[in-house]
Amino acid sequence: MRRQIPGLHLNQQHHESPLDGFFLVQVERVAYRWHPQKPFLELRFLVSEPKPFEARLFSGRLYCTDKALWKLNWFLRDFGYDAELLSHDQVDEKALLGLRGIIRTSYLTMNGRSFQNLDAFAAADDWEVLSCTSIGESQQEKDSDGL
Repeated sequence: MRRQIPGLHLNQQHHESPLDGFFLVQVERVAYRWHPQKPFLELRFLVSEPKPFEARLFSGRLYCTDKALWKLNWFLRDFGYDAELLSHDQVDEKALLGLRGIIRTSYLTMNGRSFQNLDAFAAADDWEVLSCTSIGESQQEKDSDGL
């Protein structure tokens, strides 16, 4: 039996280009996911800047294994997470909601699955410097391609 569901095709994500680069974001949702080998925090971000990507959502993972704790710590510090909770080795999902910062992302397809990598983090206050730097670098790449 076929059913007509209006708007179903509008929720397909293949029409949007993958996010790759620097983005000023806000944490919209957080969930801890337990896994025997690799527990992780699943995060959903809302893009604030640059303007062409404003209001786009994307998700990423930060693993909570011994080898990956440095990256989780980096994220928490740069996004302004509560230092007292951090000093007690505590992550409060509600305290993460609304935190703002900068993420450098890359997009990877492996074995037919697509992943949004969270490559680097910075404080939201550094947005002006990083956005100007990334624009300058992309302009230099375009100029060198033309030579």
